[in-house]
Amino acid sequence: MLQRNRGFTLLEVLVALTIIAISLGALISTSGSQASNAAYLKQKTIAHWVALNEITQLQVEKKWLGKGDTRGSTSMAGFDWYWTRTVIETEDKNTQQVEYRMYTDESRENQVTRLVGSLSRREDITTTQ
Repeated sequence: MLQRNRGFTLLEVLVALTIIAISLGALISTSGSQASNAAYLKQKTIAHWVALNEITQLQVEKKWLGKGDTRGSTSMAGFDWYWTRTVIETEDKNTQQVEYRMYTDESRENQVTRLVGSLSRREDITTTQ
């Protein structure tokens, strides 16, 4: 009676190892991409918060700005954020458009986000009876 060896051939083992190697390579590539995207989104979110804080501060202080560009910087979450503020007059004399461009570098070459808001001033309203 002949006894047959039961098991995998060398070819079957090599095919299985090739499939596993390709799958693991794709998985590692995807993980690296996701980590990079998460870091970018974190940076963009914080930069957006900085811009929101700057516009809110202007609104709370009821500042009325001269038109044109202004540069500044703010620290948040352990990083220095550099911004350029552009003020544009609108058709309504009581409203200004304010645009913040947020950068990660002082030379302002790496823009992370942009936020546009508005400032309003109220004139005293007089009523007659």
